[in-house]
Amino acid sequence: MSQTLFRNLNLLDPRWDAARGGYEVLVEGDTIREVSSKPIKSKAERIIDCGKRTLMPGLIDCHVHVFLTEVNIRNLESVPLTLLTAKASELMRGMIDRGFTTVRDTGGADWGIKTAVESGLIAGPRLFISGRAIGPTGGHSDSRRRTDQGASCGCCNAMVYCMAIADGADEVRKLVREQMRQGADQVKIMCSGGVASPYDPLDSLQFSEAEIAAATDEAKNFGRYVLAHAYSPEAITRAVSNGVRTIEHGNLIDDKAARLLKSKGGYMVANLVTYFEMKDRAAQFGMSADQLAKNDVVLEGALRSLEICKKAGVKVGYGTDLLGQLQTEQSREFVLRAQVLKPIEIIRQATVIGAEILRQEGKLGVVAPGAYADLIVVDGDPLKQLELFLDQGRHLPAIMKAGRFHKNELR
Repeated sequence: MSQTLFRNLNLLDPRWDAARGGYEVLVEGDTIREVSSKPIKSKAERIIDCGKRTLMPGLIDCHVHVFLTEVNIRNLESVPLTLLTAKASELMRGMIDRGFTTVRDTGGADWGIKTAVESGLIAGPRLFISGRAIGPTGGHSDSRRRTDQGASCGCCNAMVYCMAIADGADEVRKLVREQMRQGADQVKIMCSGGVASPYDPLDSLQFSEAEIAAATDEAKNFGRYVLAHAYSPEAITRAVSNGVRTIEHGNLIDDKAARLLKSKGGYMVANLVTYFEMKDRAAQFGMSADQLAKNDVVLEGALRSLEICKKAGVKVGYGTDLLGQLQTEQSREFVLRAQVLKPIEIIRQATVIGAEILRQEGKLGVVAPGAYADLIVVDGDPLKQLELFLDQGRHLPAIMKAGRFHKNELR
């Protein structure tokens, strides 16, 4: 197998508190073979002189939507799957350009687009897919207009491809089984109202306890887990009490709900940047005044939710949840979180904690023997300057995924 040797670098393994000089890293095939504070003896075909730059694991975004290619999701009503795939490929290339070598898609991406990336047909990060996000009639996954009757046609309506409706424990169980049959790595359900959905109140409770329990039971039986869209303490409590492993958003979480989440060993995947970007720019893409009003409510609690989770000891993953044209701001999440968290805490959220959420401990998010060779080189120390993650990867001269360079300006 081919080998690549990285030398003359400062190594930032997020399990440490700071980068360390004098290290070398040997990659063989798609994995890291050796990490040493002494010179590594090898016959590597490629030797990369990092010029004292920082070498660290590739970034992990645990909440993306590669198929939600429009800010105003109504525009997806007239998008066929072929066009959707083309637009998604452009979005995914942008993600890996920004150093995100792994993402968890939380509703939409299927085994087809995942296979296209894995086989090299499309450039993009590793995909952990949820299939269609499942919600009840009238909830956050119900994309129909008020005038629609029955189910929408799925041949040319991309929203139908990304979302599914189920009512009652039996229907939920069947749809969860279907997502797993289709190759889902995890299952997404809706437990509260949402911003982008036009008709459901933000504080509405979606899915009963029995419906949530049916979803988590089936996922557990299949060796998978459930993530839940939930904003309010009531929705978070209902979800976590019935087996949900990760809470998505959680902006309105309170101390009691955070303590429950901690006691159950669950995670929260926060995503602040989407609310800031929607407030600034979503109106120009056609988002309604009602939706923007809901956005203001959750925006108010965004930073506070990180403080509450930190106090309770809840592990928080890095997520962005950006839609369509706003996805270029994926890395802005770093500087927003820096208002309440230390840089190393944020970097851990985007690496080692992300790997835990994906159940890929020791394989992703670290620079260690046996881990996947997903690596980025940074022009400086991101612990001192998180802004190095901005500017669409301009400050990342090398990006490697599975031992292959997506980008290499250090030849």
